[in-house]
Amino acid sequence: MENLTKNDELIIGDEGTLNAKMQRRSFLRYAGAGAAAMSVLAACKNNNDVTPSGNASIDVGSGDVGILNYAYALEQLEAAFYIQAVKGSGFASLSVQEQAYITDIRDHEVAHREFFKAALTAAAPTNIIPALTPDFSKVDFTTRAGILAQAKAFEDTGVSAYNGAGYLIVNPVYLVLAGKIVSVEARHAATIRDLLSYGSFSDSTVVSTSTGLETSRTPGQVLVIANAYLAAGSKISANSLPI
Repeated sequence: MENLTKNDELIIGDEGTLNAKMQRRSFLRYAGAGAAAMSVLAACKNNNDVTPSGNASIDVGSGDVGILNYAYALEQLEAAFYIQAVKGSGFASLSVQEQAYITDIRDHEVAHREFFKAALTAAAPTNIIPALTPDFSKVDFTTRAGILAQAKAFEDTGVSAYNGAGYLIVNPVYLVLAGKIVSVEARHAATIRDLLSYGSFSDSTVVSTSTGLETSRTPGQVLVIANAYLAAGSKISANSLPI
């Protein structure tokens, strides 16, 4: 399986091309989550038990760097999925509008991945995790149903991951940026969900009917899911995070 960051030139060209593309396509835009997102992230402080990450070989580290590495790992995985989805035979089975959505989401995920890579390179160049190798051998990239079902799974997991780790972030700048990114991930999740089943964008499987709050997962819980899509040697642990 190819390295997750090798496809930049094939997919998005240079950064300027990506930025221009994101400006033209407006169905999903970055939203300022601000104080509301910070409150939601803080409200998710009550998490469940951490699940061990099994045979993980790469630990994300501790503190804010650990959280950034954790997010970087997840964004690598999401970006790799959408890159492969757009390149795969099943992409043609999507409607024109759906293809536009998936392409936009791919660009967003690539941008998120590169954002975390740049942030970690600047803040902790010796502690950044490497480019990860995915294992999508169990993913059906040949049909509309397969692509959208897996996209839904990744987006729902991604939103719950940010919700479950936000309270661990100490640096307020990182916290605000995480809020902005999770709001985009939630838009992705809502869009994919409505493509699969219109009106399911905030059903009870992801939003509590009693609290109105989105599902959250601890890093340990999320990495059990994520590691199923990472090749041996690229599996992640979060053993040093304070959870």
